[in-house]
Amino acid sequence: MTTEDDKVPEYREAYENWQRQLAGLHEVFLEGKRLDPVRLKGLLNRESRAKRKYDQARLRLLGIEEETAFADDEEDADEA
Repeated sequence: MTTEDDKVPEYREAYENWQRQLAGLHEVFLEGKRLDPVRLKGLLNRESRAKRKYDQARLRLLGIEEETAFADDEEDADEA
């Protein structure tokens, strides 16, 4: 369980990590950096996971969602 004091650093860390991954995607899609398909797939997966963690941290920071709701989302994704 995340305490109130942990929410801000958790949010900042998640945001910074997502921005790093997003910058990597921008290098490929906006600046023309070439990657082989395996590395591109890895980059896309890392950005997707980082964005999901950022979204979860943002919602916790705002007090909108509880952590249990995210477990349900992950189970749904595994079934798809």
